[in-house]
Amino acid sequence: MLVQMKVQGLMFDPSQNAYIVVMREEEHKEVLPIWIGRSEANAIGLAVEGIFPPRPLTHDLISNVMDKLNAKIISIVLTDLKDATYYSKIHLSFNDRELTLDARPSDAIALALRSNAPIFANDTLVKKSEDMSQWLEQLRPEDFGDDDT
Repeated sequence: MLVQMKVQGLMFDPSQNAYIVVMREEEHKEVLPIWIGRSEANAIGLAVEGIFPPRPLTHDLISNVMDKLNAKIISIVLTDLKDATYYSKIHLSFNDRELTLDARPSDAIALALRSNAPIFANDTLVKKSEDMSQWLEQLRPEDFGDDDT
């Protein structure tokens, strides 16, 4: 079963020297943290804030190409976690066909935010991350974000 997720925020994890995009399921308040790189955090942060740089970044370029080709992202699905690696799929329509592409979750999320496409997660993936929920629930608002993103 799929659950719809929203980007709750971004935070920096100094122990891993990585960023975390925090996804939250609205109805049941389940949380899904995904560790991502700095450039991906920047791309997601800009999209969340509605900031568009004067020149297109990589995700903006991909979004622009898709627009020119009349391709549309239907949804993205965060599918699995294996050996500390997250997996996702981008579902898109192009030329009256539905295509599914493998993608890193950070890239898929950045594209979904730019195209206002819904983000879903397999409920099994959300269950795998339940141990993190208690830790994330204790975070304060000032723990989210970074002036560098």
